[in-house]
Amino acid sequence: MGHLKQQRDLGSTRERLRDQVAHALRAALISGELRPGQVYSAPVLAEDFGISATPVREAMLDLAREGLVEPVRNKGFRVTEVNERDLDQYTEIRLLIEVPMAGRIAATAPRESLEALRPVAEEIVAAARDHDLIRYLEADRRFHLSLLALSGNDRLVETVGELRKRSRLYGLTVLDERGELLPSAEEHLELLDLMLRGDIEGTERCMARHLGHVRSLWAASRGGDSTG
Repeated sequence: MGHLKQQRDLGSTRERLRDQVAHALRAALISGELRPGQVYSAPVLAEDFGISATPVREAMLDLAREGLVEPVRNKGFRVTEVNERDLDQYTEIRLLIEVPMAGRIAATAPRESLEALRPVAEEIVAAARDHDLIRYLEADRRFHLSLLALSGNDRLVETVGELRKRSRLYGLTVLDERGELLPSAEEHLELLDLMLRGDIEGTERCMARHLGHVRSLWAASRGGDSTG
């Protein structure tokens, strides 16, 4: 597993090790290296990391609390499967939250705060062009949560963050090969430009279209990838 083997030098402290293992496992979940419905044991994963099983087990328990995996007695952890109904419901909640909030932020946020998000939007596009899927998802998460943080509502940011964790994209490799990630990436720049112009209606339309586009990518990914 590529993302797991890259994490052999994980540091010395137990807490740091646990956090870094959890980060690497999230990356492996997002990229599809750890596959939905499959059961993985902490000792086997620990061999990939070149460490003991304890921090891996602790990291998997963290992921279980996030709903990404579920414990299977005497076997390990099963990667949570997300069905079409779940994805539709997650998207509906995000539409209800993020569309009007984007319009409100466009009307109230200081221009310099919005402009500060441009490097992140550009990183999303660059990652899509470079076929760097983990960097793409991390930058995408950073953009959306940083944008929502401009509302000043910490609980709202936490809620959307949790929704994003539970609705991680499957089959990104397939979408990347089809060239379908770049248009979604470029929508972040379009959204930012609309917000900087103070175009509230345009901002809300763009956010709604973007979230709908993301949902269509999920559907295409699951339709074209038998592991979905």
